[in-house]
Amino acid sequence: MSQPEFKRFLQTTELAELGPNRRAGTESAEKLEEQLTPLLKAAGLGEEKQQLIRALILLWHDHLEAAHHLAQEIDNPDGAFVHGIMHRREPDFGNAGYWFRRVGRHPAYARLAERAHETLRPSSEPALAAKLIRGGQWDPFGFIDACEAAAARPATTQSLLKQVQRIEFEELLDSLLRAE
Repeated sequence: MSQPEFKRFLQTTELAELGPNRRAGTESAEKLEEQLTPLLKAAGLGEEKQQLIRALILLWHDHLEAAHHLAQEIDNPDGAFVHGIMHRREPDFGNAGYWFRRVGRHPAYARLAERAHETLRPSSEPALAAKLIRGGQWDPFGFIDACEAAAARPATTQSLLKQVQRIEFEELLDSLLRAE
């Protein structure tokens, strides 16, 4: 199954909010399920990966409760990653940190750090880049802290964090779609 068929679910008119707010241009959970079910069956992925992809896409479309229900049933680093994102958006930053500690060093982090660095390099926020990428490594706890502080920050920083969040979703999706 090609990744573009799944990545199209992340191509919404607006980037996902850092918090729980619903956006215009997202699909209903029912419509997403209708579109995802045949793709997931054809992808030849195991049940856990199918559920995590479903949860990640639901989360992108602002269905936090549905995503939470799916992610909490999967006790592995991928499940903890989705679970951590959900709690970060909820926002329950302490709980997000708990779940990201359970992730450990995720395979998606290397590419996430590279792409986030490319996104943040031309910005006027070098401190933000230093917080999210420490020693060349992605720091999910730095991202949690940045999201928590974003409410008091200028819109530019929030926009950058939303762009980084999209990269996070894309890299986790790529990781989930790799052969088992």
